[in-house]
Amino acid sequence: MSESCRRGKIAGVWRKAVRTFTDDRGLLGELLRTDDPYYGNDFAGCAQTTLTMSYPGVIKAFHWHRAQDDAWFCVRGMIQAVLYDLRSDSPTRGVTEQVAMGEYQPILLVIPRGVAHGYRVLGEQPAWLVYHTSALYDPTAPDEERIAWDDPSIAFDWSTRPR
Repeated sequence: MSESCRRGKIAGVWRKAVRTFTDDRGLLGELLRTDDPYYGNDFAGCAQTTLTMSYPGVIKAFHWHRAQDDAWFCVRGMIQAVLYDLRSDSPTRGVTEQVAMGEYQPILLVIPRGVAHGYRVLGEQPAWLVYHTSALYDPTAPDEERIAWDDPSIAFDWSTRPR
């Protein structure tokens, strides 16, 4: 089992620090392995892999799935991923979690079904996100429920604040 995997604040969410190997030829990183602790338990496996790119400042949020788990990896750029637990049977129902991830923080983020998720592109460069899903996308019956990015029940503040 990978020691780089840890549970998130929300039940069923996992973060995996992606270990990279570099040499004079370049870089290799293992994103998703069947011996990771969430694979087969909280993450049902990979049925499809998709690539998406979003421009600086874009907010793509929120949506959730009834029957699909996601595993996100931001290949280029940086994003602020935001999760909100909608599951009525979850001990973390109503909890919000945020994760800064991308080329300067290589993390695989596993998001279970029933957890609303979205992201904001950080910085001045586009963000390139690769995501694995446990089910195939069906455009005739998409497993995707939408919630507005500024929904008052989530009440997430997307602004960057001085720290």
